[in-house]
Amino acid sequence: MTASARRLTAEVCTDEHAFAGLAEAWGRLHRACPSATAFQSHAWLHSWWLSYGRPGRLRLVLVRRGDELVAAAPLMRVHGPLPALVPLGGTITDFCDVLVDESAGPPAAAALADALADLARTALVDFREVRPGGAMERVFLSWRGPRQRLRDSLCLELPALPMEELVGRLPTGRARRIRSKVNQLSRLGVQWRVVPHEDTEAALRRLLELHRLQWQGRQVSPEHLRPRFMEHLVRAAVPLARSGEVATTEFVLDGSVVAVNISLLSGALAGMYLYGFDPQLRQRRVDVATMLLHGATGHLGSDGLRTLSLLRGAEPYKYRWLPTTVVNQRFLLARRRTAPLLGAAVAEAAARRRAKEVLRRDAAEPVAQR
Repeated sequence: MTASARRLTAEVCTDEHAFAGLAEAWGRLHRACPSATAFQSHAWLHSWWLSYGRPGRLRLVLVRRGDELVAAAPLMRVHGPLPALVPLGGTITDFCDVLVDESAGPPAAAALADALADLARTALVDFREVRPGGAMERVFLSWRGPRQRLRDSLCLELPALPMEELVGRLPTGRARRIRSKVNQLSRLGVQWRVVPHEDTEAALRRLLELHRLQWQGRQVSPEHLRPRFMEHLVRAAVPLARSGEVATTEFVLDGSVVAVNISLLSGALAGMYLYGFDPQLRQRRVDVATMLLHGATGHLGSDGLRTLSLLRGAEPYKYRWLPTTVVNQRFLLARRRTAPLLGAAVAEAAARRRAKEVLRRDAAEPVAQR
């Protein structure tokens, strides 16, 4: 019997120990899904579950062709504000998605959609932060009930080019200023290196300590300072560094590590995930954003990488590089009996969008009056 002729079967895994045992099969599926990022790796998702999961909430939808895992949806059940199935990864994960083996094609996506529908029953499937081109798009197209696609977080992306080529894309005046800042790094003697995978844990602990110092006295994402986040990041990143899916870069000045940056690598995409730096760099008039990007481009322009993602967020400093705007997607899937839940979620999303527009308008008015 050929692989394509084998019957597809689906199951729902709710056992945490069984999730741990899926590492090898999940890794093969991850490699067979072209749209997968490091955020869909077993190392990232299982580590996230250990830090953030709640007992009894795990819902892994698994589709097999014979004994081979060919599709998976990593989900958990939540009860508020609406009963829903949501992807593992939470707010600290920039891209969420399902996995579908390219060789299994549309039938595997359709089988995953049908299994999701059976699982959902009285809950809404609320799948957020899917990068355009993600495998979840196939599931959405295969869904037989009410469905809705919404805009989600904004991401900014650059081509994965050497620093000089990135600078060459900029207007003349801006390019001149950036080159001056790059030259200043050389004059100060700032150096950087990608740490060996066996040094990843120590480097990430330095990163989070520098991140704490960087934001001291200012508003910071509180989750990045919590022990459970450190435990997750270290536990996930060490095996990912070993497999080449994480690159941790240290920046050294006067013999001391003054900054650390971690990037997640997958297929043609590299994402600059998190960094920390010594606040004294500001006193030395170091442009930290330029330094971090210069260090990243030194090792990201190879191995077939085409895109350098600055990940979620539209911070002003990112726009100096003329990035492309990419908007993540939110997929809402319901059964006919749960269509009212879908309507409520769409209405809530619209209300939040309007509230943000009002806040932006109010913030811009004083500037306009001046």
